[in-house]
Amino acid sequence: MEKAEAAVKEIIDKSGNENISCKKLDLADTKSIREFAEGINKDEPKLNLLINNAGVMSCPYGKTADGFEMQIGVNHMGHFLLTHLLLDLIKRSAPARIVTVSSMAHSWGVINLDDINSEKSYSKMTAYSQSKLANILFTRSLAKRLEGTGVTAYSLHPGVVQTDLWRHMSAPQLFAMKMVSPFTKDSVQGAQTTIYCAVEPSLEKESGGYYSDCAPASCSAAGKDDNVAEKLWELSCRLLSITPE
Repeated sequence: MEKAEAAVKEIIDKSGNENISCKKLDLADTKSIREFAEGINKDEPKLNLLINNAGVMSCPYGKTADGFEMQIGVNHMGHFLLTHLLLDLIKRSAPARIVTVSSMAHSWGVINLDDINSEKSYSKMTAYSQSKLANILFTRSLAKRLEGTGVTAYSLHPGVVQTDLWRHMSAPQLFAMKMVSPFTKDSVQGAQTTIYCAVEPSLEKESGGYYSDCAPASCSAAGKDDNVAEKLWELSCRLLSITPE
């Protein structure tokens, strides 16, 4: 919260807009997600833009407060529940957009519906790739459910961005990242495709797509599998005690 408060002050100073606030949200705890969403629904008359940007990557095996493997729990389940809880407000605010940050790592991902929490075996990158594929499938399913509402959904690869997301990587992985760092993006560059999906006027009638470098991009074949997308949606609803639509 200290970092967030400092960011709020910086934004106000640079923009002159004092209508900026920050609220505490832990995507690894459904109690925190519900409390956050309750506050937004109570305090905000409109919600035109939701950017699902939280993420953990290649962390040691651990579980969220609700027993989900940490990467699928934060990167997918947390955003799934948050979006669900805010969706009525978003629909009332149409036109509105929901942007979910995925990764090119989705290309190596497989949705393991029988072991979504990687309890039988765990690989840091396999679990991360699964969670990023889940982001794309979630966006596809969400877009179909939102047809005709004035709310559109997008997923994206931000690029390889120099952030603390790398903190759990092994020493050889960090060395490799340092070698390719001239070809990576800083945080400002890494935010551009997210901003593009959030505000680009030409995307107003588009929904469900995947983007990279501020342009439409091709996701993997697994990212276009609507059968798996629907099964993942149903599983997510069941695990989060949500009544499927």
